Amino acid sequence: MKRVFVGLSGGVDSSVAALLLKQQGYEVIGVYMKNWSQDLPGMKCPWEEDYRDAKRVAVQLDIDFKVYDFEKEYRHRVVDYMIREYKAGRTPNPDIMCNQEVKFKLFLEAALEDGADFIATGHYAKMKNAKLMRARDDNKDQTYFLYRISQKALSKVLFPLGDLTKQEVKEIAKKYDLVSAARKESMGICFVGNVGIKDFLSQYVSEKAGKIIGQNGKVVGEHDGAAFYTIGQRHGLDVGGGLPHYVTGKDMKKNEVYVTTDLQDEKLWSKQIKLTDTHWLNEPAGKISVRTHHRAPLVPVKKIDMSNDLTAAVELEEEVRALTPGQSAVFYSGDKVLGGGIVV
Repeated sequence: MKRVFVGLSGGVDSSVAALLLKQQGYEVIGVYMKNWSQDLPGMKCPWEEDYRDAKRVAVQLDIDFKVYDFEKEYRHRVVDYMIREYKAGRTPNPDIMCNQEVKFKLFLEAALEDGADFIATGHYAKMKNAKLMRARDDNKDQTYFLYRISQKALSKVLFPLGDLTKQEVKEIAKKYDLVSAARKESMGICFVGNVGIKDFLSQYVSEKAGKIIGQNGKVVGEHDGAAFYTIGQRHGLDVGGGLPHYVTGKDMKKNEVYVTTDLQDEKLWSKQIKLTDTHWLNEPAGKISVRTHHRAPLVPVKKIDMSNDLTAAVELEEEVRALTPGQSAVFYSGDKVLGGGIVV
């Protein structure tokens, strides 16, 4: 009997993943990854509640349960990276880094050492002929966050929810009366719970007021730290009434944020993408499309120029809005994930 270590978060997706694998005849071991336990001012970290729910699910499913403590590595590899990127004026994606460094590296290594044949998670994605593929539920597909996983890790990963919709997963949880069935989905930072990114960052990045400058070069308001703003952002701008303003750029040295009221402003739109730190799972060939944000529409690619192993220049068939330095652009050929890179 093959042994699968399932990452149990206490949520409905990972619980149903464990249930399905058990029904498929695997020997299933539930693992709670303790990545973050620090409370922040006015914000209680929900890790104890998550841990209890994960343990309850394991008891319900009658499977062994373990805890892996990755807190030290997590802080170093994910949180420090995130803070560094924001301080540099970029907008990183901590979920992608968490998958690359923790869930599909540290967790995989520890599980294999403990005798696992495979690991599994509650991600919405599919594996087909050792290739990472988009999930059936396009609205829940999470391959955007998974493109940086190594090929070696993918050969040891199972994604039991790939052919299910979110609604079907909820119905399975309800049918088997899993304790996670009634749990609300966490929409906050991947490791701190329902905390806004600005609230979290303000613990580490000094807030320094500066000018917000409109498209005509005039000061239209004041911000409380350029690091907290991202390209395309509309909400949270302290500017006067009238038309909504959108962030088009920022200057970290001058501590200035630039905005426009014109949705067609050329600074908001781009047909070219420059990438660094590229990671390819498959050679980018055939008819290619790209996603520049999670849930953003797939846009046809005209040309990818890879001058070396780590950078790429991409030309698109149509313009994309709010291309954001620090975020990822992920490429697909049909449902197959080709890879991607970090937007410069």
